Amino acid sequence: MTFQQVYGYEPTVRYSAPGRVNLIGEHTDYNDGYVLPFAIDRRTVASIGQRDDRVLRVASAFDPSSVVELTLDELDPSRMHGWSAYVLGIAWALREQAGADLSDKRGFDVFIESDVPVGAGLSSSAAIECGVALAFNDLWELGLDRKALARVGQYSENHAVGAPTGIMDQSASLLGEQDAVVFLDCRTLDTAVVDLALEANGLEVLVIDTRVEHAHATGGYKARRESCERGARILGVEALRDVSVEDLPRAEELLDDETFRRVRHIVTEDQRVLDTVRTLREDGPRAIGSLLVASHESMRDDFEISVPELDLAVATAVEHGAVGARMTGGGFGGAAIALVDREARGAIADAVTSAFAAAGYREPTVFTVHAAQGARRD
Repeated sequence: MTFQQVYGYEPTVRYSAPGRVNLIGEHTDYNDGYVLPFAIDRRTVASIGQRDDRVLRVASAFDPSSVVELTLDELDPSRMHGWSAYVLGIAWALREQAGADLSDKRGFDVFIESDVPVGAGLSSSAAIECGVALAFNDLWELGLDRKALARVGQYSENHAVGAPTGIMDQSASLLGEQDAVVFLDCRTLDTAVVDLALEANGLEVLVIDTRVEHAHATGGYKARRESCERGARILGVEALRDVSVEDLPRAEELLDDETFRRVRHIVTEDQRVLDTVRTLREDGPRAIGSLLVASHESMRDDFEISVPELDLAVATAVEHGAVGARMTGGGFGGAAIALVDREARGAIADAVTSAFAAAGYREPTVFTVHAAQGARRD
């Protein structure tokens, strides 16, 4: 289905935004820490037509039979359900979080298409949010900058969708650049673009989608966030960002074992992000492999968000010559990434696929991604 087939006319404009891969820095974002994501060359496209009334209509290629409709005066999370909340929630958050005056605005017809895999930990949700946020900001002439739009996207996901995520995904989708990572301080929202230089070093990022689907709005993600908040409260800090590696022995004395391990992951992961940025700048991407592996081990053992499929993907990739590998995303399924030599890509992908077959797991989807430009008007 297309916009024209659903609505009966051609769209006025198209905006797109990418999914993201997080190179390193997992679950640190909502702890006011550091992250190092990059936008990928898999994008969500929002085709938009201007209306003469105050109605927002939303449809998508993945559910073309369902057209969801609300007026701008009816925007409220209680009226938003399913995937359409990722679109409608942005209009609501622009008003509620950014203070946009929508009282004189006209509505839109919106049609969503995407080649960002859903449920793989590549932030298909933020790709929708960021493309729509940039479009609404431009078309309604609201004048918000991209950092403000990232906050709008996070607010929508937290309060309209109900997923307690940090601001990393939206920042990567809006601020990403070609062959570079976005170094983001999630407390100050200060950003720096750091050159990845994969092309010059003959490297690629291989995504191994385990096809074990996860959902941020349920279960383990919420529990991990609560553990982090409990640890910060007991340690007397605003957020775990304020705890250093040197503070961990004291933390171990004060916290129960599970909470301490959750805290240890965040504290050491923040340090790994800083070390990765320094290493990329000084020594290049071939020198970051051990940091990627250490990150995965921490998520597997301390934060306990990996699954056997992810562990097998990482171990197999490293065993067959990857520079480094780790799970990426919120965990409990989704994808792993492996930093690989370009000429070894096929052999490593085959080895992982064979290992999954031998273990009796579903066949993974394996593909390469490249660091790409952030949200834009197409």
